[in-house]
Amino acid sequence: MDLISYLWQYIVEVFGIFIAYIFAGIFIYLILRRFNSRAITLTLLAVFVGVSISFYIPNGLPNAFQYPFFMKTFGPVDGPVLPFSNVVTFLSNFNTFERVDDIARDPHDVPTDIVYAEDGAVEIEITAKEVVGTLADGITFNYWTFDGKVPGPFLRVREGDTVRLTLHNDESSIHHHNIDLHAVTGPGGGASATNVAPGESKTITFKALNPGLFMYHCAHPNVANHNAHGMYGMILVEPQGGLPDVDVELYVIQGEFYTSGGLGRKGLQLFDPQAMLDGKPQYVLFNGRVSGETEHMHARVGDTIRMYVGNGGVNLISSFHLIGEIFDRVYREGDLVTPPAQSIQTTLIPAGGATVVEFEANYPGKYILVDHALSRVERGAWRVLEISGDADPSIFDGDIEVGHGH
Repeated sequence: MDLISYLWQYIVEVFGIFIAYIFAGIFIYLILRRFNSRAITLTLLAVFVGVSISFYIPNGLPNAFQYPFFMKTFGPVDGPVLPFSNVVTFLSNFNTFERVDDIARDPHDVPTDIVYAEDGAVEIEITAKEVVGTLADGITFNYWTFDGKVPGPFLRVREGDTVRLTLHNDESSIHHHNIDLHAVTGPGGGASATNVAPGESKTITFKALNPGLFMYHCAHPNVANHNAHGMYGMILVEPQGGLPDVDVELYVIQGEFYTSGGLGRKGLQLFDPQAMLDGKPQYVLFNGRVSGETEHMHARVGDTIRMYVGNGGVNLISSFHLIGEIFDRVYREGDLVTPPAQSIQTTLIPAGGATVVEFEANYPGKYILVDHALSRVERGAWRVLEISGDADPSIFDGDIEVGHGH
């Protein structure tokens, strides 16, 4: 019953159109029989049925069920959609999937220290896991995750470190997964050696050669499909000597979610491969879900703040902006070697890229983090940084109206 309630909208769509065609066919048959011979009537009815089927299959069925029959792509691997057998497995095992009400990783979840094993290596373990999570109030989605959250855990190492990473694929998963770390010099960024079936684990060792802030993501075919389900995160390779101390570090990744239901439609939303190919996401989100009024990031006046910001893609460039603040320093595209740009209002983050921004909290209030391609705010691309403390009227003075921003 739980599954039926989630899928009721699709059941109504599919069978509603089907029933409409049946009654339309009967009606047309009765009309034609009054004015034509039986042979002509059956011929015209056959034409109607043929046209109806050709329209019904591609347009009446949810897109997630069409491929591979009605979609052609030209990438080097399988197209960006689930095999029908996997869809059937997902639906049959729907009630066994873990439910995650808060799929979004806390932006404050940034480790401050690097932990070394006895042999001097940095040891990391990550689990790929498929769950049903809350995308927005009343809206759920089948997320594919690293460690059960979107994004995956923030990884912190230092230039020159040897890293030993083990990827587990939870036995409840339906699909194979792997991990491609943009910080890795090696085949597939590690993906070629970490393909794991459900219940399987594999380990790689790599040396962190280049300092910077790098994305990681699942790169198992189809790569875009896995990323569009939430399988990405970031790894920081600190330069020798580390980074300057700050008071607050925050971790945010923008991502796109392509659902077969329209924006705001309630219930379980199935992945829409055609929308992904067209680059038309229904939702553009920070950390995997629509933010709520109680999910703010926090700092105090006088704090120095560093944000690690990524773009999981899979299609859009992010115009990252914090309304009411100016970035004192921007390490563009995650470059921690070149001196940072200064006094930046908005910075571009390409799909699969990252940036580091730093600023001082000068004045209390709620500051909204957005993609400044502002129509995306209506698709969920916003979060709030709440700064508490005493106001300095020499910096800003005025009657603040709640709900007004840019």
